[in-house]
Amino acid sequence: MKSNTLKVSSFATAIAIVSVLSACGNKEGKTDASTTKTTTAVTAEEKIVYVNSDSLLANYNYSKDITAKMETKGKSAESDLAAKQQAFQRELQQYQQQQNTLPADQRAATEQRLQRKGQELQAYQQNAGAALQNEQGKEQEALYTKITTYLNTYAKTKGYKLILTYSKRNPTILFADESLDVTKPVIAGLNEAYAKDKK
Repeated sequence: MKSNTLKVSSFATAIAIVSVLSACGNKEGKTDASTTKTTTAVTAEEKIVYVNSDSLLANYNYSKDITAKMETKGKSAESDLAAKQQAFQRELQQYQQQQNTLPADQRAATEQRLQRKGQELQAYQQNAGAALQNEQGKEQEALYTKITTYLNTYAKTKGYKLILTYSKRNPTILFADESLDVTKPVIAGLNEAYAKDKK
């Protein structure tokens, strides 16, 4: 079950598909990091900024809520499967202890029933894992949509032409001046919008 179901430890990494948070429709502006200006704050002249996706996912309340929700569902599914497996094992052991005393026809019928139960249990495990992965995929898509929708508006408001993403796990930017980092205001804006949505 663990290999097929929720891999909570890699959930944040999987969500980091939030990678290319390009929110602007215009392709103007230079993308070479060496040509960016070194200033103490982003000015209106700087059309390219970036967001640290590690910090974004760790501090965006919607992302944290999704992670907690999927962890709970994953643990519940694992617990449910473990209970079913234990019940099946008990039934199997009981049969193995009694099989020598059973008539041949009853033994054959019991073995067929146990074989069917084993197959049903395996199918249940696969279906539960697939359902959990499917839900996780939908949550990731919803998260991506929320972030990109917000960044689209944010970029237009600030006059940015491109918003890049940076992650230590998947570094696509080798260098960027810290003055171009807009992670904190983006997280603050996302959390504010999410708080309004929850009301």
